[in-house]
Amino acid sequence: MRFATPWMLVLACAVPLLGLWWTFLRARREKALARFSVAGTPKPGALARLQMPLVLGGLVLMLVAAARPQWGKAQEVAVRRSRNLVVALDVSNSMLARDVRPNRLERAKADLADLVDSLEDDRCALVAFRRTGVQICPLTTDHGFLRGALERLDGDSAPRGETDLGSAIDTALDALDPVDDDHNAIIIISDGGDLRGKALDSAAVAKSRGVPIFTVGIGDPLHETEIPGVRFKNAPVKVKLEEDALKAIAEASGGRYVPLATAGTAETTLGAIYRRFIRQVAEKEQREAEDAVGERFAIFLLPGLLLVGAAAMLSSGRFRQFSLDNRGKK
Repeated sequence: MRFATPWMLVLACAVPLLGLWWTFLRARREKALARFSVAGTPKPGALARLQMPLVLGGLVLMLVAAARPQWGKAQEVAVRRSRNLVVALDVSNSMLARDVRPNRLERAKADLADLVDSLEDDRCALVAFRRTGVQICPLTTDHGFLRGALERLDGDSAPRGETDLGSAIDTALDALDPVDDDHNAIIIISDGGDLRGKALDSAAVAKSRGVPIFTVGIGDPLHETEIPGVRFKNAPVKVKLEEDALKAIAEASGGRYVPLATAGTAETTLGAIYRRFIRQVAEKEQREAEDAVGERFAIFLLPGLLLVGAAAMLSSGRFRQFSLDNRGKK
């Protein structure tokens, strides 16, 4: 047994002391009245003397109930409304470009942390992709675990090679149960640049399943930026945000393309994008049985109320006077 509010037990222990003090005062008062009593003066009956013990016992029980005694297990059914979301993050070398601070990859990870804070009861999975997609974290409502997986994400989280958006979509779809497709959605965060292979075919599959893909472009679409430490034929490699592929994937899947502003304004963070667009995806009602510690306060509260009520019936106040008057009339 344990108590949720154990400090109430201190008050419960003080009740007997209060009773002893009251008994002392009552005995002294009766002794004083005995000196001036006259013949025929009624003395308190046995039932009247039970009044204070009943009140004290009732108070002790109610204070124990207020301490919320708990033992055993009580199964509760929790109803949650949620969506299933897979976030696929590009970790290719081009994501190291510094046209956003500190670079594209770190900016995306920081914004993903903002997205995690917006998830509430929604389940989320994390996919990293370069040449192929790799599931880093399965669908989960454990957002602390998800945040830890996100923090460990880097360029080595997926096989090296040219970016394949089609593989990212396929991996994201594999993480989603087709039974829940009415509640599923995908976010792809990338600097684009890939319309080869089967990206549009994979987007069409997502469309057929009813899973919208929201593509988020990160980087500067107007100016090229060097990739630190990457050279080709002894010349620096420059990249810019290639939006065409991302727009085409969003359109083919029934989703939406959203550029992630380089200034990082509040309206274009991933959390804001999630709240604005993805929450339009239907929610799924989930009923989950949860084991909770059994609350047992009623075992003490009801007897306590009964004892106090019985004491009130023995009161020498208005109710008792009313009863005596009625008996006198008879």
